[in-house]
Amino acid sequence: SLRKNVPKFLLDVVQVYSTATGSTFVRFLLPNMVQPVFLATIYVSLYRDYTSENYQGCVIMTILVGDSGVGKTSLLVQFDQGKFIPGSFSATVGIGFTNKVVTVDGVKVKLQIWDTAGQERFRSVTHAYYRDAHALLLLYDITSKSSFDNIRAWLTEIHEYAQSDVVIMLLGNKADMSSDRAIRRDEGERLAREYSVPFMETSAKTGVNVELAFTAVAKELKHRAVQHPNEPKFQIHEYIEAQKEKSGCCSFF
Repeated sequence: SLRKNVPKFLLDVVQVYSTATGSTFVRFLLPNMVQPVFLATIYVSLYRDYTSENYQGCVIMTILVGDSGVGKTSLLVQFDQGKFIPGSFSATVGIGFTNKVVTVDGVKVKLQIWDTAGQERFRSVTHAYYRDAHALLLLYDITSKSSFDNIRAWLTEIHEYAQSDVVIMLLGNKADMSSDRAIRRDEGERLAREYSVPFMETSAKTGVNVELAFTAVAKELKHRAVQHPNEPKFQIHEYIEAQKEKSGCCSFF
């Protein structure tokens, strides 16, 4: 297990959960006695050792980022376990992750999904993970103007620390709370076009578009890895729109 490989001084700051779906969810809490960036380096090393065991397929490291309270942890739990647990999560402190294997066009893909803290004091920890990320799901809360206004700052950080070819997707979360909406959907669409990234609104509560968000980035990266010379390039924007129309979600909320 991961826990037995953790240095003794970290044992009280690592929580490991096994979910009903067979996934493993790990949360790292940051003790005051150690510098966060140093801890982040330890975590990445431990994590890679742990997740490389008994798996030889395509592995995609995906990071959830955005302000505190936008619903990153709830989105992750909805995707992994297919459920919403109201009022069960306090603000993430440090870093958490889960693994989920999905099948994309007949190919098994392991999504290593990192749930990051949105608070400013943990930003240096988040930066340490950007450079290894294959995909970043950037969330804001449609009922919170400040979380939307901060998206540009998050994108600036991503462009500074992440690889140039990282897949970025913008998600307007809490779409089930349309009566409290502070950000119109077209505002999210306009910002996404400005940065040339795909966009959709999601609901961690109802599950709307949650699976689609993760599947879309998995398909994009899978096609990049195994695309044949004469095969047409995968268009993530077109795929998302086609799936929305197919499921009847193109005009939700």
